[in-house]
Amino acid sequence: MSLTDRETLAALHGMIFGALFLLAFAGGFAGLYSLRPALLTPQGIVERSRRLMAGTWAMALVAWATVITGTFIVYPWYRAKGPTSAKSILLSNVNTADWHNFGMEWKEHIAWIAPILATVVAVIVAYYGVRLVKHPRLRIVLLIVFTLAFASAAVAGLFGAFITKAAPIH
Repeated sequence: MSLTDRETLAALHGMIFGALFLLAFAGGFAGLYSLRPALLTPQGIVERSRRLMAGTWAMALVAWATVITGTFIVYPWYRAKGPTSAKSILLSNVNTADWHNFGMEWKEHIAWIAPILATVVAVIVAYYGVRLVKHPRLRIVLLIVFTLAFASAAVAGLFGAFITKAAPIH
């Protein structure tokens, strides 16, 4: 099996960065959820807080890498001029036109929400550090914001996968 340069960059954008995003989300979510004084020793809180900070920043950075590579590398290939571009292929068929008209138009905007929200969580985790353990309501808010970041990335990723299946980038 061989991949073209475009296929390699598209795989990096969607599969590699996407997988890293999922791992960072799972770790960050578990870290936020379990950061409770009753469950941890003072040394455990310090260690868990460091890991949480690293995990939330990793998720934010991977989300930014995914959106930036998608917007500035993969997306221009999708919108290229000519009858063989993915956009033209989708729009040329009444059965697939909605993948562009709704799916791609929505995907290109919602994807930017993920890194913004993930960065909000990372900044708040970094600001509070070990003090976050004393703020259960803030942790709940962070869990919600973190989940919204994940959900927006999941919607964008699903649309991206379905659109690529319907009209691959060559």
